[in-house]
Amino acid sequence: MQSSNGTPSDREQQLIELVAQGHTNRKVAQALGISEYAVKNDLRIIYNKLGFWNRVELALWYEARRSEREASLEAQPAQ
Repeated sequence: MQSSNGTPSDREQQLIELVAQGHTNRKVAQALGISEYAVKNDLRIIYNKLGFWNRVELALWYEARRSEREASLEAQPAQ
């Protein structure tokens, strides 16, 4: 699951999105079809990869990136 370049993998992105939406580890586990233990372990890996300490920092990072993506899409000329 861990990508070597410090960028979250597709599965990590799914987990990050669910956490950023405020879901508990149990709900994230159910949504992804994995155990709560796997969610906790994956979060630890993501925190280490991105340099965060907790899910609040992770959620703020996710929202900032989402806002940047939306702004860049709006700035592109319509085709």
